[in-house]
Amino acid sequence: MRKLLVGMAVLVAATGIVTASAAAEPAGHGDQAAFDRVRDAQIAAWAKGDGAAFAATFTADADLVTFNGDYLKTREGIAKGMQYYFDNFIKGSKIKPVTEHVRYLEPDAVIIVRDTCLINAGETDCRDGSLSRNTNVLVKQRGRWLQASFQNTRVVPLPSSS
Repeated sequence: MRKLLVGMAVLVAATGIVTASAAAEPAGHGDQAAFDRVRDAQIAAWAKGDGAAFAATFTADADLVTFNGDYLKTREGIAKGMQYYFDNFIKGSKIKPVTEHVRYLEPDAVIIVRDTCLINAGETDCRDGSLSRNTNVLVKQRGRWLQASFQNTRVVPLPSSS
């Protein structure tokens, strides 16, 4: 029996077969605090209505698709577009994170799917109809996590068939 176990261990080592539970955690697995800082910087910029600070969480060549389908390109375009939104449509609102799921693509690239809602000025609960699900692609550049892409979709349940 011992020879069989040793033989299996040699075979596994030689072929590189590893079970999911034995697989190493992805490099950078401890970066949740960095992801939280990116999220928190966005939340703070939103609360201030500061398009440039919001855009500072993105790479220079980033993409952002808004909940209504507007496509903002580059950090400069994101700053300008978000400032327009802050000034005209979402002034005084705040972002409230609801849920989050992080998945590493590579050690320096993650996808974060996050549910958020908006809170109107002077209120504490989510504004009706404001629940959104966004997909954030973060990349690590020169030791710093930044968003390369952000796509936001309003959650609108389909009507019930009953």
